[in-house]
Amino acid sequence: MAQGVVKQEQSLGELFSELAGETGTLVRQEIALAQVEITKKASTVGLNVASIALGGAVGYAAVLAILAGIIMGLANFMPAWIAALIVGAVVAAVAYFMVTAAINKLKNTELTPTETVDSIKEDAKWLKNQVS
Repeated sequence: MAQGVVKQEQSLGELFSELAGETGTLVRQEIALAQVEITKKASTVGLNVASIALGGAVGYAAVLAILAGIIMGLANFMPAWIAALIVGAVVAAVAYFMVTAAINKLKNTELTPTETVDSIKEDAKWLKNQVS
Protein backbone atom coordinates (compact mmCIF):
# COMPACT_ATOMS: atom_id res chain seq x y z
CA MET A 1 0.00 0.00 0.00
CA ALA A 2 1.38 3.41 -0.96
CA GLN A 3 2.46 5.67 1.83
CA GLY A 4 0.03 8.51 2.61
CA VAL A 5 -2.84 6.89 0.72
CA VAL A 6 -5.28 5.72 3.31
CA LYS A 7 -8.84 5.06 2.30
CA GLN A 8 -11.05 6.16 5.13
CA GLU A 9 -14.56 4.88 5.11
CA GLN A 10 -17.23 6.90 6.84
CA SER A 11 -19.64 5.34 9.24
CA LEU A 12 -23.35 5.21 8.47
CA GLY A 13 -23.98 7.88 11.10
CA GLU A 14 -21.40 10.19 9.52
CA LEU A 15 -22.95 9.66 6.09
CA PHE A 16 -26.43 10.48 7.37
CA SER A 17 -25.07 13.52 9.19
CA GLU A 18 -23.40 14.74 5.99
CA LEU A 19 -26.57 14.04 4.02
CA ALA A 20 -28.64 16.00 6.54
CA GLY A 21 -26.27 18.96 6.28
CA GLU A 22 -26.33 18.92 2.48
CA THR A 23 -30.10 18.56 2.47
CA GLY A 24 -30.44 21.59 4.78
CA THR A 25 -28.24 23.65 2.47
CA LEU A 26 -30.23 22.48 -0.52
CA VAL A 27 -33.54 23.43 1.11
CA ARG A 28 -32.22 26.92 1.96
CA GLN A 29 -31.08 27.40 -1.63
CA GLU A 30 -34.46 26.29 -2.96
CA ILE A 31 -36.24 28.73 -0.65
CA ALA A 32 -33.99 31.55 -1.87
CA LEU A 33 -34.72 30.62 -5.50
CA ALA A 34 -38.47 30.56 -4.82
CA GLN A 35 -38.29 34.00 -3.19
CA VAL A 36 -36.49 35.49 -6.19
CA GLU A 37 -38.88 33.91 -8.67
CA ILE A 38 -42.03 34.90 -6.77
CA THR A 39 -40.74 38.46 -6.27
CA LYS A 40 -40.17 38.81 -10.01
CA LYS A 41 -43.68 37.57 -10.81
CA ALA A 42 -45.24 39.77 -8.12
CA SER A 43 -43.50 42.77 -9.66
CA THR A 44 -45.06 41.96 -13.06
CA VAL A 45 -48.50 41.60 -11.48
CA GLY A 46 -48.01 44.91 -9.63
CA LEU A 47 -47.20 46.74 -12.86
CA ASN A 48 -50.34 45.34 -14.52
CA VAL A 49 -52.50 46.30 -11.54
CA ALA A 50 -51.07 49.83 -11.75
CA SER A 51 -51.98 49.87 -15.46
CA ILE A 52 -55.54 48.86 -14.61
CA ALA A 53 -55.74 51.66 -12.03
CA LEU A 54 -54.37 54.19 -14.52
CA GLY A 55 -56.84 52.94 -17.14
CA GLY A 56 -59.63 53.41 -14.60
CA ALA A 57 -58.52 56.98 -13.93
CA VAL A 58 -58.44 57.71 -17.68
CA GLY A 59 -61.92 56.18 -17.94
CA TYR A 60 -63.13 58.46 -15.18
CA ALA A 61 -61.75 61.46 -17.11
CA ALA A 62 -63.70 60.20 -20.14
CA VAL A 63 -66.93 60.16 -18.18
CA LEU A 64 -66.26 63.69 -16.96
CA ALA A 65 -65.58 64.93 -20.50
CA ILE A 66 -68.73 63.27 -21.85
CA LEU A 67 -70.77 64.77 -19.05
CA ALA A 68 -69.22 68.18 -19.71
CA GLY A 69 -70.18 67.81 -23.36
CA ILE A 70 -73.76 66.92 -22.52
CA ILE A 71 -74.00 69.80 -20.06
CA MET A 72 -72.52 72.27 -22.53
CA GLY A 73 -74.82 71.01 -25.26
CA LEU A 74 -77.92 71.29 -23.20
CA ALA A 75 -77.00 74.61 -21.58
CA ASN A 76 -75.91 76.48 -24.66
CA PHE A 77 -77.21 74.58 -27.67
CA MET A 78 -73.90 75.43 -29.31
CA PRO A 79 -71.41 73.35 -31.28
CA ALA A 80 -68.97 73.28 -28.31
CA TRP A 81 -70.71 70.17 -27.03
CA ILE A 82 -69.69 68.22 -30.11
CA ALA A 83 -66.04 68.83 -29.32
CA ALA A 84 -66.51 67.69 -25.71
CA LEU A 85 -68.26 64.49 -26.85
CA ILE A 86 -65.51 63.70 -29.34
CA VAL A 87 -62.81 64.21 -26.70
CA GLY A 88 -64.78 62.09 -24.23
CA ALA A 89 -65.17 59.28 -26.77
CA VAL A 90 -61.44 59.28 -27.56
CA VAL A 91 -60.51 59.22 -23.86
CA ALA A 92 -63.00 56.38 -23.26
CA ALA A 93 -61.46 54.36 -26.10
CA VAL A 94 -57.96 54.84 -24.65
CA ALA A 95 -59.16 53.73 -21.20
CA TYR A 96 -60.84 50.66 -22.65
CA PHE A 97 -57.72 49.54 -24.49
CA MET A 98 -55.47 50.16 -21.46
CA VAL A 99 -57.67 48.17 -19.09
CA THR A 100 -58.23 45.35 -21.59
CA ALA A 101 -54.51 44.99 -22.31
CA ALA A 102 -53.62 44.91 -18.60
CA ILE A 103 -56.33 42.33 -17.80
CA ASN A 104 -55.12 40.09 -20.64
CA LYS A 105 -51.54 40.32 -19.35
CA LEU A 106 -52.73 39.39 -15.85
CA LYS A 107 -54.65 36.39 -17.19
CA ASN A 108 -51.50 35.16 -18.95
CA THR A 109 -49.22 35.61 -15.94
CA GLU A 110 -48.08 32.25 -14.55
CA LEU A 111 -47.63 32.57 -10.79
CA THR A 112 -46.23 29.10 -10.18
CA PRO A 113 -42.48 29.23 -9.43
CA THR A 114 -41.71 26.71 -12.19
CA GLU A 115 -37.93 26.93 -11.89
CA THR A 116 -38.14 26.14 -8.20
CA VAL A 117 -40.54 23.22 -8.78
CA ASP A 118 -38.22 21.75 -11.41
CA SER A 119 -35.21 22.22 -9.17
CA ILE A 120 -36.98 20.55 -6.22
CA LYS A 121 -37.83 17.59 -8.44
CA GLU A 122 -34.16 17.26 -9.39
CA ASP A 123 -33.18 17.56 -5.74
CA ALA A 124 -35.63 14.81 -4.80
CA LYS A 125 -34.06 12.53 -7.41
CA TRP A 126 -30.58 13.36 -6.11
CA LEU A 127 -31.65 12.73 -2.51
CA LYS A 128 -33.25 9.41 -3.47
CA ASN A 129 -30.01 8.34 -5.19
CA GLN A 130 -27.98 9.36 -2.14
CA VAL A 131 -30.15 7.31 0.22
CA SER A 132 -30.26 4.26 -2.07
